[in-house]
Amino acid sequence: MKTILQIVLWIVCGVLAYLIYQSVNGPIEFKKVRQERFQAVINKLKDIRDSQEAYKSVNGKYAGNFESLVQFVDTGSYTITQQRDSSFMRFDRVYQIELQVDTVVVDTLGFVKVKDSLFKNSDAYKTMMEVPYGQNGEKFELKADIIEKSGYKAPVFEAKAKKDIVLYDQPSDLLAQENARNSVEEVNGEFIKVGSLVDVSTNGNWPPIYDRKNN
Repeated sequence: MKTILQIVLWIVCGVLAYLIYQSVNGPIEFKKVRQERFQAVINKLKDIRDSQEAYKSVNGKYAGNFESLVQFVDTGSYTITQQRDSSFMRFDRVYQIELQVDTVVVDTLGFVKVKDSLFKNSDAYKTMMEVPYGQNGEKFELKADIIEKSGYKAPVFEAKAKKDIVLYDQPSDLLAQENARNSVEEVNGEFIKVGSLVDVSTNGNWPPIYDRKNN
């Protein structure tokens, strides 16, 4: 009985030691996983934002789905222009003399493909809609709209993914804490996102540390 009791005590000690180790080491490992995965997600959101800004510069609005956005990147082109000041003489009927009129002349210098400008030799734009680390091929939610702000209509867009998708295999208690975060140094809320459907903004909800890492 003494031997059995000692074995049981050793097992209990071992379990307690493991639980203590997990309580200390678990959050540290979670933070490493979170930063690595969030960085991959944010890099894709930046690609989506760059593509959307290019789309808007040509079409005057944002793409409401990835099919249109990918097709634009694949086949679209920027127009390269140059502005220069100029002037000409025009007869003024009031003063009955010719007066100099200043103007701006816009010259078209050429065209450059969006794909070459944003992605160079990469085909990453073809998979930018896929959420990294997702289990079942999940895609970012993408929406676009026109909202009224300060008396004028402005195009807006938003792309986002749930943290639950990116951190699906992490401890539920730590994931619940992550979804409830509210700090300037963290990605707040349940989503990692860029853009907004209620404000004229193309900012992401991540802290600057993820931009520094990307640079």
